[in-house]
Amino acid sequence: MSENNKNSGNERGMGRHGGGPMGSFAGPVVKAKNFKASLKRLLSYLKPQRLNFILVFIFAIISTIFSIVGPKISGKAITKLVEGLIAKYTAIAKNAALIKAGRKTQIPIPVIDFAYIERIILILIGLYLLSTIFAFFQQYIMAGVAQKTVYNLRRDVQDKLSVLPLKFFDARTHGEILSRVTNDIDNIATTLQQSLTQLITSIVTIIGVIIMMLTISPLLTIVVILTLPLYVVVTAFVAKRSQKYFASQQKEIGMLNGHVEEMYTGHKIVKSFGHEEESIEEFKKINDRLYNAGWKAQFISGIIMPMMRFVSNIGYVIVCVVGGYLATKGKINIGDIQAFIQYSNQFTQPIVQTANIANIIQSTVASAERVFELLDETEEIPDSIDAQVIESPKGEVEFKNVYFSYKEQEPLIKNMNIDVKQGHTIAIVGPTGAGKTTLVNLLMRFYEIDGGSIKIDGVDIRNIKRMELHNMFGMVLQDTWLFNGTIMKNIAYGKEGATEEEVIQAAKAAHAHHFIKTLPDGYNTILNEEASNISQGQKQLLTIARAILASPTIMILDEATSSVDSRTEVYIQKAMTALMENRTSFVIAHRLSTIRDAELILVMNKGSIIEMGNHNELLARKGFYADLYNSQFAGANLDSEIV
Repeated sequence: MSENNKNSGNERGMGRHGGGPMGSFAGPVVKAKNFKASLKRLLSYLKPQRLNFILVFIFAIISTIFSIVGPKISGKAITKLVEGLIAKYTAIAKNAALIKAGRKTQIPIPVIDFAYIERIILILIGLYLLSTIFAFFQQYIMAGVAQKTVYNLRRDVQDKLSVLPLKFFDARTHGEILSRVTNDIDNIATTLQQSLTQLITSIVTIIGVIIMMLTISPLLTIVVILTLPLYVVVTAFVAKRSQKYFASQQKEIGMLNGHVEEMYTGHKIVKSFGHEEESIEEFKKINDRLYNAGWKAQFISGIIMPMMRFVSNIGYVIVCVVGGYLATKGKINIGDIQAFIQYSNQFTQPIVQTANIANIIQSTVASAERVFELLDETEEIPDSIDAQVIESPKGEVEFKNVYFSYKEQEPLIKNMNIDVKQGHTIAIVGPTGAGKTTLVNLLMRFYEIDGGSIKIDGVDIRNIKRMELHNMFGMVLQDTWLFNGTIMKNIAYGKEGATEEEVIQAAKAAHAHHFIKTLPDGYNTILNEEASNISQGQKQLLTIARAILASPTIMILDEATSSVDSRTEVYIQKAMTALMENRTSFVIAHRLSTIRDAELILVMNKGSIIEMGNHNELLARKGFYADLYNSQFAGANLDSEIV
């Protein structure tokens, strides 16, 4: 499996904060390296929303208070009802005794005060309705706070990505960058939207319930609080054992995603070489490991709720026994016992939620830290204040005493000197790793040189606005890039505001018009995600058409004819010739037969230009280029020279 797929698979495999019925409370907790600093920085994004956040906090408190006082008030109704029933049946019993004793005088039978009970019910309905309304507005406002916060965060990330140098992207997998831009920011959004309001509600509930329980019975409150250590023991016991299984589960999910992506992306190769059974067997092994880890993780985390209920029931029994005893002594009302039982049930749930949210916040701050690491990356050197714009660029290029290295101790390009005239074609040849692509990256200032200068029309590229510099270049690379959309839009991408007629003319110049017209929808044919509904050669013709439409001053071409048929190769070569006409062109050559007419051929090896001249001159020298050229026809062995 490729490293990129492994990484991207693992990134996708990591779900939101962990798994299991208790969320990240039972699952693995990803911790930030510097929790305090990252949390402070994340909260700074909430500052513009602080007024709304204060409103959320107030509404959460009011909503929770209205909800908490309900049991206490309902207890009064139950007490009144029970007292009325006791008084009624006591009077009936006394009257029966009087009748039996032969007395005619009877005690009046009390009437239950249903009007009082009705008032209590109406008050409760009103309280719960108000609690719901405040909870609704709390969630409504918090949704705006959360989305506005992550909107600003996404904007900052997007702005940052646009000014990061190419070396940042070269040093990281796509999966890692995408994970920070999507998964990590999504984690932050979900936590702000759900977990923060839940945390506020849970804390207010805990404080409010304790106060309400103390107003009913301090003794019963102590009994309930004494059960807390049992909850801690249970959760610690479960979390300790489930942690490693959740970590293993996440790892296997990543492996499974990576394997599936790799196998389905390269399914043709797998089938061609008859490795279906091997692929299925590998999938089965990973799937079995995932099943074992997932089953254990879910089972162990799943038993936490039954164990919590067991502890809760123990507390319930103790409250009932002690409450009943106090009721017989007249120290507590029946309604208050009922209210206290409700409070004891309300007391444990927010404690579990708070512990759960604490872990979620840990993971969220870790996600924020990963995003902040991206935001703190070193940016491209900004344009100088006096940066120039070359109004009518000619395309004359000069490399003068250029030095460059990816690592300080390992120089790649040393004292490079090139002088390219307007409209000339410069071919760059050499073995893999010779520095051909690096030279192009330096020309476009994707990397900064360590010494010397690179000039276009006599102006140092460091003194040209970077956007203007890039606009001078057109690129046709070996790896074609086409996006999901119509062929018309893909070609028009080369020039802002391009007309349909201009697109068609560019397609004709690139020898792409004929095959486009043979497609069912012509220029309106929609290319799928990987443009796999057209051939590799056709893709290349479209990228050439796009470059022709852009009409750049300098062309960079990375030949890509090795994977197409001979007829398509002829079309591509003709299209490239049309594209290079009257333009300065840098051609990274793979087939040396295609660059015989180049005005200048640079032969590179290990970062240095070892030979320079036109085709005939270099062949006459019988040096590295001659051996390289002959090897493509005579099969000469150049291993000793390339190493």
